[in-house]
Amino acid sequence: MIKRIRKPRLSRSLGGDIGIFIFLGLGAAFMSMPLVFSINNAFKPLNELFLFPPRFFVKNPTMDNFTDLMVLMSKSWVPITRYFYNSIKIVVLGMLGNVIAGSLAAYALSKHDFPGRKLVNEAIVLSLMFASAVTNIPNYLTISYLGWVNTHWSIIVPAWQWTLGLYLMKNFIDAMVPNTLIEAARIDGASEFRVYAQVVMPIVKPAWLTLIILVFQNLWSLTGGQFLYAEELKTLPTALNQISAGGIARQGVAAAITLMMMSVPIIVFIINQSKIVETMGTSGMGGE
Repeated sequence: MIKRIRKPRLSRSLGGDIGIFIFLGLGAAFMSMPLVFSINNAFKPLNELFLFPPRFFVKNPTMDNFTDLMVLMSKSWVPITRYFYNSIKIVVLGMLGNVIAGSLAAYALSKHDFPGRKLVNEAIVLSLMFASAVTNIPNYLTISYLGWVNTHWSIIVPAWQWTLGLYLMKNFIDAMVPNTLIEAARIDGASEFRVYAQVVMPIVKPAWLTLIILVFQNLWSLTGGQFLYAEELKTLPTALNQISAGGIARQGVAAAITLMMMSVPIIVFIINQSKIVETMGTSGMGGE
């Protein structure tokens, strides 16, 4: 006799659903206030930017802040396209290197048993506790020893060893890739690299898409000021910061720059937010 499995029913009432919806809506509205304020600031004329107490919403919107920014960018002695190229180069190479290195190491730590595996896992978790400021001096000494100061490699290569991505990938592989699937692929004659590329990576696609987004957000705002000294090597955030540092008259331009720098990571996050939620929910389920 086949027993039917009944799905559990939620005991929450309609009033409870409405209360939760209202609570979440108020929380979302409160958390979106800084973003809404930044958007309004970007379209405020100077006389509204300096009002006290400050006005939250713009009364007389204008595009002057953006047109002034375009004029200032066109007068730079290094073409603004060069700054764009530098930022894109650093972001793309940093993302690719981090995903490849992180996924390879995560696969080895998750599905291979070797001496010192547990110690390596503990070291990875411990490294997440250190703030980036703690490692600034050791990183600079290492980059200087390798001769990478004043080159883009001083920013790209350190991005490859970001351990948060490795931690997420390892836990996601633990939870989503069964050992029996890997053993079946090996029995069929697949090499380790083929197992990694054709079996593991398609299954953990949400994890490495999330990793790409996180690395992008981290690298997009980097200026590399402690490593990059030549003007033609500097990134777009550096150029925009130099423009906005021109005094009170450029506060409108500074507001437009803030909106521009915020918009790209936010758009990327919104497009891929489902993958990030899935990865964060699964990464805490991994085990040894």
